[in-house]
Amino acid sequence: MMAFFWHHELLLWLVVVGLAAAEMKLDCGPEFVTLVWSDSGSQADASLFRLGSCFPTTFTPQEVVFNVELDNCNFRRLVSGSELNYTNDLFYMSSPGSYVLPFTLPVVCSYQRPKDWYPMLYEPVSSTYGVEDLLFHMELMNADFSGPAETSTFPLGSMIPIMASVEEVAHQPLLLLLEECVAATTSDLETAVETYTIITNKGCLVDSKITRSKFEQRQEASELQLSLQAFRFELGQEVYIHCTMFAWDPNGLDSTKKACHYVKGRGWELLDNPVYSSICDCCDSSCKTRRARSPGAGNGLFQKAVIGPLVITDLA
Repeated sequence: MMAFFWHHELLLWLVVVGLAAAEMKLDCGPEFVTLVWSDSGSQADASLFRLGSCFPTTFTPQEVVFNVELDNCNFRRLVSGSELNYTNDLFYMSSPGSYVLPFTLPVVCSYQRPKDWYPMLYEPVSSTYGVEDLLFHMELMNADFSGPAETSTFPLGSMIPIMASVEEVAHQPLLLLLEECVAATTSDLETAVETYTIITNKGCLVDSKITRSKFEQRQEASELQLSLQAFRFELGQEVYIHCTMFAWDPNGLDSTKKACHYVKGRGWELLDNPVYSSICDCCDSSCKTRRARSPGAGNGLFQKAVIGPLVITDLA
């Protein structure tokens, strides 16, 4: 997984109610982590320890052992200078009436960062579905959108090029839209603690009101190019972009089916026909959902997608 790593053991002596003589031993390997919690006089219930999302590998009344992979248990990867730090939390849930109170302790494994290392791109699985086949795709691109990105590390304030597309197979021409996009530190949005909103309100690029983010002029109706300015969110950590993609009739745009971005000095502008930018007026309030069209009347198809991890670094 890594060309170089630091192997170390960390001993922590704790003074916690009921755990005055507890010892935690952490052994960080290149791919696995072994954590051993021991306390010969503890009244803690060993089965109630967790390392991130993981249960103990083995336990006895006096010892709890976790032997896990760095890719499991919700370890978080933090890039800091020449180091790669994997962080997690060991926590004890306690039980009703117990003398041992709940507690949480940080767990950190540090590795030397190879000079040529950068996060691997995560390419989401493309899905084909609908009455007739459609293939949705989203990926990081290079600066001029001519090919895939060569890096997934972006300095704060730089541009992150993202391409979303839909491939039509024996289908009427469709317009590709992004209905919602948020950033999170997990590839599973349901487990995200914090998120950063990029697109919301049925296609409003709200991030463009405070940054230089914008939709680029279309080359194809079935493609949507987003230049996203790297934002201040969980700097140095892995970030995933979660989007809901939407394929729709090019002639059926309205306030709930659109691609709108904010242009300084002009306000909200409709990407595909600025003359009708009034349908973007709701971006500052709420863009109501109209009654869905019946099948056969040109109703669209949705696909959720995620790209990452990417890392946004501080310029300082």
